[in-house]
Amino acid sequence: MKKWYMLTLVGQDRSGIVAQITRALYEGECNLGEASMVRLGGNFTVMLMVQFAGNEKALDDLIGPTCRSFDLRHHVDAIEGELLHHMEPDVRITVYGADRSGIIAEATGVLAEKGFNILNLESDVGGTTQNPIYVMTIEGIAEQGIEVLEEALQKLSREKGLETQLEPIDTLIG
Repeated sequence: MKKWYMLTLVGQDRSGIVAQITRALYEGECNLGEASMVRLGGNFTVMLMVQFAGNEKALDDLIGPTCRSFDLRHHVDAIEGELLHHMEPDVRITVYGADRSGIIAEATGVLAEKGFNILNLESDVGGTTQNPIYVMTIEGIAEQGIEVLEEALQKLSREKGLETQLEPIDTLIG
């Protein structure tokens, strides 16, 4: 019986990583589930659900040669695979301001207190070297309603000097 694993990879971005990793997994008779693959600060990161008949060590041995050829650090964890149980976000929040430590902690802390379940968070630094601007986009579910999130974001803007935007997402599909 095949079990689910989370394969995490990190290394310097280079052409061919996705092609070679997925080829090795295919040849090892793995089934791939959900994936997140993104370039962050010159590094390429992969989080990939892998269904495999062997144990964690066997999957590590299977992927090891390809990871070494790209100088990728990798990690394998046994997980519960829950495909087809997607949660759709109903709110998109953008937070931005002068780059400084603590922006993510402050914003997500305020949102968590108001029952916001984060499904996706992306951030970037823009602006200039002299005036960097931190930009974060968060999608999630407003479990206690949008109004309480709007109030929390207004308070975050007043107290922390951050600009915020909240946008409902139409969750109707089809």
